[in-house]
Amino acid sequence: MNDTYKIERQTLCAIYDKHRKKYRGNSDTEQMCCMWSTSNPPDTILDTQPIYDIEDAFNINMDEDLAIKIYDMDLDEAIKKIMELKGNQK
Repeated sequence: MNDTYKIERQTLCAIYDKHRKKYRGNSDTEQMCCMWSTSNPPDTILDTQPIYDIEDAFNINMDEDLAIKIYDMDLDEAIKKIMELKGNQK
């Protein structure tokens, strides 16, 4: 694992921890979906605070399709996708 990956993962973990704690019933499985209510998930993922925080932290823009993909990933998959997106949006 390179240093950039570690730093980016730490950033995403902080966002994950912040939002997962709002839903204490969600387990800590490192599944991105745990940042939202799993018993009453939002109708759209894109216009939610976790996505806004990810976009701000990584200086990226997502569409609804990507937000849904991120929602279905674990932290490691998500950080790889985010890093890929950052490279593509330069």
